[in-house]
Amino acid sequence: MELQAGLAAFERDAAVRAVLVCSTGRHFCTGADLDAVQAARAVPGGLEKLLADGHVTLDRLEASPLPVVVAVQGLCLAGGLELMLGADVAFAAEDAQFGDQHAAYGLVPGWGGSQRLPRIVGLRRAMDLFYTAGRLDAATARDWGLVNHVVPAADLRQAALDYAQALAARSASGLAAMKRLAREGLEQPLPAALALERELAGVAISGPDVAEGLQAFAERRTPRFAVRAVA
Repeated sequence: MELQAGLAAFERDAAVRAVLVCSTGRHFCTGADLDAVQAARAVPGGLEKLLADGHVTLDRLEASPLPVVVAVQGLCLAGGLELMLGADVAFAAEDAQFGDQHAAYGLVPGWGGSQRLPRIVGLRRAMDLFYTAGRLDAATARDWGLVNHVVPAADLRQAALDYAQALAARSASGLAAMKRLAREGLEQPLPAALALERELAGVAISGPDVAEGLQAFAERRTPRFAVRAVA
């Protein structure tokens, strides 16, 4: 719920151009508290709420017009992996480890991991992780496309922050359109996805940020894009 509230606040603030999701301590996230899962089983509607809260949070990350960057240190397992999968770009410390541990406890992914992981790493790799409850090191996670960048642990936070700040200098409307195209397009037949691309590209080309970008190119200077629109 805190992630949902934080993201909503960021989206209302026109000064915010990108979001960095990170955690303190040795590990990023090792998943849901199994004691809390046990307690939820004893409350009518408890499990439904637990699952719904996770889905709403991760759906919001994907649907947000803001680029979402995640920085992972230590262990990123089960629900933590599912959280990481909801981001757009992932950084990992060299000593980070990734895995889906649900099978070790008779559980199944309940926050979207069963669908997002195969879409990112492929079906067979995902099935292997699901079945074995095994772990990937950061280098393998990068090779599989699970994370984008691997950096020394001491540099993780700053590297991810620098990346997010670089995104803040881009066209907010352009990045939002590209995020929508990439995410919605995966769920549509190719002709429909290409039609959406033509629509959004047309809107962008006729808009003020492209005008500024072209003018900046002609004048050999850095573009000064418009402040992000807030709904």
